[in-house]
Amino acid sequence: MNKFNELGIPCGGCCTKLLDLSVQIGDTKILDGINLHAHCGELTAIIGPNGAGKTTLLRAMLGEIPHKGSLQFQHSDGSSFGKPKIGYVPQNLDIDKSTPVSVTDLFTSVSSRFPVWLGNSGKTCQHTARMLELVGAANLVKMKLGELSGGQLQRVMLALALFPAPDLLLLDEPMSGMDKSGVEIFYNTVSQLRRDYHLSIFVVSHDMAEIANFADRMILLNHRILKEGRPAEIMDSDEFKKVFGIAVAAVEPKGKSDLKSILAPHNCPDCHIKGGELK
Repeated sequence: MNKFNELGIPCGGCCTKLLDLSVQIGDTKILDGINLHAHCGELTAIIGPNGAGKTTLLRAMLGEIPHKGSLQFQHSDGSSFGKPKIGYVPQNLDIDKSTPVSVTDLFTSVSSRFPVWLGNSGKTCQHTARMLELVGAANLVKMKLGELSGGQLQRVMLALALFPAPDLLLLDEPMSGMDKSGVEIFYNTVSQLRRDYHLSIFVVSHDMAEIANFADRMILLNHRILKEGRPAEIMDSDEFKKVFGIAVAAVEPKGKSDLKSILAPHNCPDCHIKGGELK
């Protein structure tokens, strides 16, 4: 049995829609009229200059800040048109290296009512090991948080974000502070999850050349969406050159999902997938 099926992970073909989402703080408009449409199995990179509203977009999707517009989710059978279940991995966390808190303690604190100071139940230990195994980090189950490298900590946070099983996974510069090998391991893990379990994933990243190797689609954001499409198309566009003043070579994504295998819902008239190709 598919390990994620036991957790209720959705099948491919589900739709996530942002409809006219805007964020304004005082007189300053941070985001203006954001319209996005994604399906399970897609990995979408969000790029843009500093202050473009990338993190604000994720926070609005999480419902953490006031905003106009809506976030909607629809299963492939047309049911449950409403907000999706969201998993979230923030930017790197500053963990006290002397903390005695273990990886299993962290899972206990968020997934169980059992007090951490009384120890970890057998059920929580099994659950922690199971989730870490999904992200290739089963060897970290007994480690203290302060002992983890930046890459190891982000893999733990990724495992944590997968329970309860999300419809949508948001990653906010999760590779910040990692070395090159750690970045590639993390991206490979995320890409594997997307490919195997048809998760819809949004990744905010400043490392445009690296994320382009893994993303199916890229969004150039600067308070509004300037352009969206495949990474090579975006990074060779006039809009990209105007924002960054440079062109960055993009290659075909590594292990990208087969978009032709992702079935769009029949009652979704404005799907971005048509005949297996993004519009």
